This record gives sequence, structure tokens and C-alpha cells, in this order.
Amino acid sequence: QVQLMESGGGSVQTGGSLKLSCSFSQYIFSGCGMGWYRQAPGKERELVSSISSRYSSTVYADSVKGRFTISQDNAEKVLYLEMNNLKTEDTAVYYCAAMFENSALICEGQVWGQGTQVTVSS
Repeated sequence: QVQLMESGGGSVQTGGSLKLSCSFSQYIFSGCGMGWYRQAPGKERELVSSISSRYSSTVYADSVKGRFTISQDNAEKVLYLEMNNLKTEDTAVYYCAAMFENSALICEGQVWGQGTQVTVSS
């Protein structure tokens, strides 16, 4: 099974930037691709962004559009999330995920990294 490991989290002030990285042990043969999720205290885990190399497509949550950019380097087996103009509401644990179709044929994260903390303060 693929193994994922995130890095790059930290503490920044509002308006700052961070770039998260996720190293994966093997290429993900899934049309769903890979994604970044986050979970804030007391809230459910939510999809932030996903990318499918097969279909050359990206998806972003409305709350991060225009501020976050997802990218993937398959040769190096690294997934990135560049986060700019960070807001306090971006504070969360960010998880990298390999995504696959569930029984309803909906793409969802099924293999997870350990997470990396992002804290944005005003």
C-alpha cells in the first residue's frame, strides 16, 4: 500500500504563505488522483484541493480558490500545496490523501498521511 508523508506545516501570520509537501512511496494508479484535506478543531475533515494527473484536472474548495495551488511531481513522487494569503480560518491539520472511487463511484481519500499542522495567527 502506498505510504504518504507530509511536511512543510508551521505557524504564520495572516497574509503569509506556506508550501506543504507530501512524499508518496509509489505512483497512484487512480483516476481520482491525490488530494489535500484539512481538519480544524471541532470540525469534520474537508477536501481542500485535489489533482488528477490522468485527466489533467484540479479541484479547489471555494474557501481557498485563488489562494491555494495544488501541483504534483510524479517523477519525484511529491504532491504540493502552495498556500498564499493565509487566513486564521485556514488553521487546521492538513492531510495528504490518495483518492479512489468508493462504492458510489465518488472519489474520496482512502489512504492518508499523518498530517501536518498549519496555524495562522492574526
